[in-house]
Amino acid sequence: MPDHPTLVAYGAVILGLAITPGPNMIYLISRSIAQGRRAGLVSLVGSALGFLLYMACAAFGITALLATVPYAHDALRLAGAAYLLLLAWSAVRPGGVSPFQAADLPQAGPCRVLTMGLATTLLNPKAALLYLALLPQFVIPGHGSVLAQTLVLGLMHIALNLAFGVVIATTAGALAAGLARRPSWMRAQRWLMGGMLGAFAAKLLAEA
Repeated sequence: MPDHPTLVAYGAVILGLAITPGPNMIYLISRSIAQGRRAGLVSLVGSALGFLLYMACAAFGITALLATVPYAHDALRLAGAAYLLLLAWSAVRPGGVSPFQAADLPQAGPCRVLTMGLATTLLNPKAALLYLALLPQFVIPGHGSVLAQTLVLGLMHIALNLAFGVVIATTAGALAAGLARRPSWMRAQRWLMGGMLGAFAAKLLAEA
């Protein structure tokens, strides 16, 4: 099992990612505003199913990779640093758009909403990179089963995203209206998250 400091550091990073604008958040907010809380929650379930699929693939793939390929851990660490730097730049780059500028989505039935939530995750390359490049940074060889550690970390990410997603789905309209009046709040969040991700990327690179 990951130790306590590892879980705390991982929790801080995935919390930051959960509140950072991305395709999943934009779709969740847009669906919730366009069709109501229930549709938002259904789309959230679809998104979570996509993360579960990625987690299962990553858990077994990472376990096999670390067991058979020399220097695999270093390669994953460098890939994770590059991924974090990309996310940091995406957060602070000029012209960044607030996810609360929701798209006008057409009405859809529960099955279609669920499927679109699933597709939003599966077609988002950042979701795949999260499990293939970032999550392995918190797996510590020698601290128990690599597979068990990966599953624990993956389930932590999914649980946090579900909890945050429920808040977003139930308050999307009010949040959108409030942040439309205070764009500086979203800008401050983007810079805070970008700085945090950049600092963690630098830490990974310094471990070489």
